Amino acid sequence: MANFSGYLAIDELHDGPCVVISVVDNRRYNRLAFRVLERAPTQDDVLAFLTEFKGQLDQRHLKVRGITTDGSALYPKVLKKLWPEVPHQSCQFHIVMEVTKAVLRALAKLRQEMKTHFPKFKRGHPTKEQQQLAGRFKRRKRRVVELFEHRHLFVKHHLSAAQKKLLRQLLRGQAQLRALRGIMDEVYRLFDRRRKTATALRRLEELRERVRRFKRLARALGKLNSPNLEEALLFLDDKLLGATSNAVERSNRRYRKAQKSIYRVRTKRHREQRIALDMNREQRAAKRAQTLKTLHRARSDPVSGHC
Repeated sequence: MANFSGYLAIDELHDGPCVVISVVDNRRYNRLAFRVLERAPTQDDVLAFLTEFKGQLDQRHLKVRGITTDGSALYPKVLKKLWPEVPHQSCQFHIVMEVTKAVLRALAKLRQEMKTHFPKFKRGHPTKEQQQLAGRFKRRKRRVVELFEHRHLFVKHHLSAAQKKLLRQLLRGQAQLRALRGIMDEVYRLFDRRRKTATALRRLEELRERVRRFKRLARALGKLNSPNLEEALLFLDDKLLGATSNAVERSNRRYRKAQKSIYRVRTKRHREQRIALDMNREQRAAKRAQTLKTLHRARSDPVSGHC
């Protein structure tokens, strides 16, 4: 903890019957503490673990300035009890992912409604009027298929010129589809670093009011009313507060990679030993890099190489 930044990322990792709860420095990307449980964690488990960790920080006179989690219900009450004055940031990535899923579900609902308006033809030779309806039916059916094939355009953040042109063709004459894409654009604008939290919260309330006007889409877009979305905007007032919990997610990915390649089956004790070994390796990373740099310099020096 010599270079402790004061900003934490906390998350749990499910590994078979065990769960690993980790605390990672969200600016330095190094694991600070962990606990392995042989069952699903509860708030009491999280409280006991973080209380012990807080005691270690207090002994070193280290102060926590911000905490980022993935929006799990395990942490808010515990963090409010241990660090009542510290801002608790919900991971922006997880929040946007939930909103993205909600927009795609709303788009699927609109596609189903479009299918219900397809004309039904009787058997036999079609009349001239039925032939005209059949042509219209084929165009509508093609539109539904294109909406499914290019559904990612409704949630993608940055679109190329060709993608924007294709999206305009899909939105032509479809007010609700334009509203869906507009809602997604507004969600992305909420997390613009140039804004302050108060401004973003005001725009969020306006967005929620806008969604309520679309009664058929309001239920599908219910994630916009989640309190986690408001907590995901706290980083706008603190440039050092991590908007995402990527630091702890990176540690979890490294753990899973080691598990698949080396330690596929192990006990709780083996898991603790493996994570402790990984933390020890992280601690020596700077000295190891300096040693490698010195060796490479020595090998490239012709005088040293001759000796």
